[in-house]
Amino acid sequence: QVQLVESGGGLVQFGGSLRLSCAASGRTFSINHMGWYRQAPGKERELVAVISSGGSTNYAGSVKGRFIISRDNTKNTVSLQMNSLKPEDTAVYYCYVQERFSDATTNNYWGQGTQVTVSS
Repeated sequence: QVQLVESGGGLVQFGGSLRLSCAASGRTFSINHMGWYRQAPGKERELVAVISSGGSTNYAGSVKGRFIISRDNTKNTVSLQMNSLKPEDTAVYYCYVQERFSDATTNNYWGQGTQVTVSS
């Protein structure tokens, strides 16, 4: 199994920046994709950004150009640099890891979540 520990959430004013970090431990040799989800009050959980083991990235349209995802495969960490924050970015952010053994055998994991609040 894989365990995830997140850090870096907090309160920031409009236009500010925050950096979220996540450290994976346990069965880390099997990790494939890493990323970040978020869930705002009354809304469904959405994928914010994802990065492959080879470094390819994809972003939600609402954050593209403002957020940057990165990972360190030697340390098994993934980070999300959030810039030009808006009140609509307020949500609980969850670290995500896909564990892959084969095309047909994968597991998904999420961290405990960290609150990000952007004031207007």
